Amino acid sequence: MAEASTSSSASASYASSRLTHVGVEPPSTRSAKYTPTASFEVEEPVLPSQTIFKPHRHPWAHRVQRALRLDSPRVQRIWRYIRGPRPKVDLPDPAPFLNLTFYTGRKHYSIALEPALIRLTRPLTNPWLFVVLAAGWIIGFAFFTRAQSFLTPADSFIGCTATYWAALDGCGLDGSACMPFDDATFDFRCPAQCSRVVLQNPRTVGDQQVDFVPLIVGGGDSNRTYRGDSFICAAAVQAGLVSDQKGGCATLELTGNFTNYLPWNAHGLTSIGFPSVFPLSFRFLPNTSLRSCSDNRDAALAMNVIVTALLFLVLRPKPIVLYWCLVCIGFWHVALFSQPMASPPPLDAAFQQFLPTLFVAYAFWRLAFRFTLPAFRKAPIEASVWYLAPYWTGVLTNLTMDKIPIDRLVASDISSRPGALTALIIIILILLVIVLNQVRVIRKTGWLPWYLGWYVAGGLVTLVLALLPGLEFRLHHYVLAMVLISGTGFPTRLSAIYQGFLLGMFLNGVAAFGFDSILQTAQDLQRDAPLGSDLPSFATNSTNFNSSIPFVNQTIFWNPLPSDESWDGFALLVDDVERYVGAALNYSLSALQPGIVHFFRLAYTSSGTSGDFTKAATLYPNGTWVDPAPGPS
Repeated sequence: MAEASTSSSASASYASSRLTHVGVEPPSTRSAKYTPTASFEVEEPVLPSQTIFKPHRHPWAHRVQRALRLDSPRVQRIWRYIRGPRPKVDLPDPAPFLNLTFYTGRKHYSIALEPALIRLTRPLTNPWLFVVLAAGWIIGFAFFTRAQSFLTPADSFIGCTATYWAALDGCGLDGSACMPFDDATFDFRCPAQCSRVVLQNPRTVGDQQVDFVPLIVGGGDSNRTYRGDSFICAAAVQAGLVSDQKGGCATLELTGNFTNYLPWNAHGLTSIGFPSVFPLSFRFLPNTSLRSCSDNRDAALAMNVIVTALLFLVLRPKPIVLYWCLVCIGFWHVALFSQPMASPPPLDAAFQQFLPTLFVAYAFWRLAFRFTLPAFRKAPIEASVWYLAPYWTGVLTNLTMDKIPIDRLVASDISSRPGALTALIIIILILLVIVLNQVRVIRKTGWLPWYLGWYVAGGLVTLVLALLPGLEFRLHHYVLAMVLISGTGFPTRLSAIYQGFLLGMFLNGVAAFGFDSILQTAQDLQRDAPLGSDLPSFATNSTNFNSSIPFVNQTIFWNPLPSDESWDGFALLVDDVERYVGAALNYSLSALQPGIVHFFRLAYTSSGTSGDFTKAATLYPNGTWVDPAPGPS
């Protein structure tokens, strides 16, 4: 019986290897694995006649080989180094760090923490206890999800960027598409962490351009009046009615026209001022009728972290079961709590992404995790550290990477955001060091040519895709994880760290954004950035504006349409509201309120669609006209 048990164990170990053994001894009798340092010592010497690049039958192939000097000893030595040992070898499992030995004179004391934990928790590794924990997690997670998203009316949920007023001319002429302006209230619920959600492209307010901060205009007066295009949730956080950490509910009322929005700073958020008039404003009421408004993402995170720690340290199921637990817990935490696609979370969309996620995760297991995760079966403490810390860092990428000034790997984004290029260079250098270290590890096993072949083929396919006309290649972070994770399938501590982080990052990407296309058009990437279209110009300027004419009799002018373009009219924003659309070349100021600052921005239109607007020309109450700065707004 003992012999049968030994044979079975050896067979299992042999089957887990990635090597294909032909003509070798049976697993139960073969010698111990070669170590990377000793693998070359047992390699048979290569005789001069046994060249790596053997002559081919075809004369043309032989001529190419000689022309490229592939049969030279130096090239063969380089190839043998890149190729690594033959036959291929398996790296040994890492020895546990926490089996400590202390020496005091002639005596020594050993503290074997990993074996002690294994012995202590062995009774708890019963599969039925795992089933109980799994059932408890499902029930607890369901209750958390219900309290998070399904006890508040669905129409009260708003996102962190929800506003009453659209940018530029999005509300139409005189704001008619964004009515009513007053005499309305709204009970709303905000998610947590809205102070982190910022503008990704410059937004013009009067003559100011705001970017990379939450858009909050006003709030500094005694009634806390905000302009209608302010982010509602960020304004509620600043007003102290909603917690940035826990989210919350509040009620606002629309108050219509307001003049001179004052800036202020509170609760870590700073608003900007606007010294002119705007037709839509809102204020917060002190009470709300909504209940069950707290965001439970922190409590759900604590539960999920504890469950994953118990799985690694106490229950210790089979590696493949442990792996699938990580996949499911991470995906649903992102989809329902940390970064849902919408509020409340759309369960149909989440399940739509879950099935392909499982297929990709299975590929991850076959390519990488099955070679690394089982290597730490005798070191559960180490496994929990190497896997769980980077895993949760990746799952919470929206928080852990929040301070990195890169939102998308798009040239326009990187060039426009301060610090983005520096951050990208640092990331590339770190990634290069990691890749070189993994190449060193892979070469020790003899698998480097195989990996290089696949990565070169993938790089060529990517190059072809990137050169397709009219499309731009997007390297989403879930794609980056898919590309890199296949090179981590080796029993080393660094490979475990990489796998944990990359798996978490992949789950964050697909659960929050879905399997977004790697090829997108320029329009897909536009967001609300300038289009790059032609810009009109004002004929009125600081030298010809006559301030002696009464304000109500003033008229501003702009230059005619270009003759060689397809534009057919103009759109004029006055104080950030579209006040004119047509082909005329002037606009009377008689309808504007005198005695305050006014801002004018102009754009060409084509079939009712406007191009880029100019930056703001400013008219002060004393009759001073300030020309717009160059460039679009």
